[in-house]
Amino acid sequence: MRFTKMEGLGNDYIYLNCLEDVPEDLPGLAIRLSDRHFGVGADGLICVRPGRTGDFTMEMYNADGSRGAMCGNGIRCVGKYVWDRGLARGTRLTIDTDAGPRILELHLQDGLVNSVTVDMGAVEVSPSVALEAAGETFTVVPASAGNPHGVIFCLDPDQIDLERLGPLLETHPALGERRNIEFAACPDREHLVLRVWERGSGITLACGTGACAVFGAALAGELCESKVEARLPGGALTLEKRGEAVLMTGPARTVFEGEVKILP
Repeated sequence: MRFTKMEGLGNDYIYLNCLEDVPEDLPGLAIRLSDRHFGVGADGLICVRPGRTGDFTMEMYNADGSRGAMCGNGIRCVGKYVWDRGLARGTRLTIDTDAGPRILELHLQDGLVNSVTVDMGAVEVSPSVALEAAGETFTVVPASAGNPHGVIFCLDPDQIDLERLGPLLETHPALGERRNIEFAACPDREHLVLRVWERGSGITLACGTGACAVFGAALAGELCESKVEARLPGGALTLEKRGEAVLMTGPARTVFEGEVKILP
């Protein structure tokens, strides 16, 4: 089985061409291939499938085999994947996801995709929730950018023990469902800084939907302008509010291609 490993700001996924053939047990395959010691190593598995109503479909699984509805960094790489292989007919694509269709604008350099702008749709922000975890009190802003998130504003995300707090907050009953958790700061009105605990994957270098969730929460709190740079450990994204939608622009890169034989 051939695969391609790709990354957006270090948020890395294993990509499979499932336009014709689809492997069995994709959740189990995601677990085996994502393992960084006994597999290829990734934050999850993404299958490129025929479009339902759009050009292509992104089917995404986290490293623990759970299904993800949307992945901001992953969908940018889907755009690069189909263009660089001659599968796309233009630089404007509609990609179907479990969170609904997303429109991509591909930006080319030397004939290959270098970066992608994604219309992420509207970010839904709910009233904040106060909760306790690990003996501390947190104010969490629930937000949805295709996936459910919980945004916590703080002075310095780098000082947060994310490995300890992430699992506790992800499954906290006060938030109603498993959520990705972001600790974020607004150093000024044109910049956001955040770190992410992704449900199903743990600490990741970046999260596109997470950055959009933080942006939506910051806009709701009048903490930032309508266009910002969001800095994550893996790099930066440009986020812009245009009408009701959030536009996310960031890089997409192929790491390597390979072939794997699944052994018992």
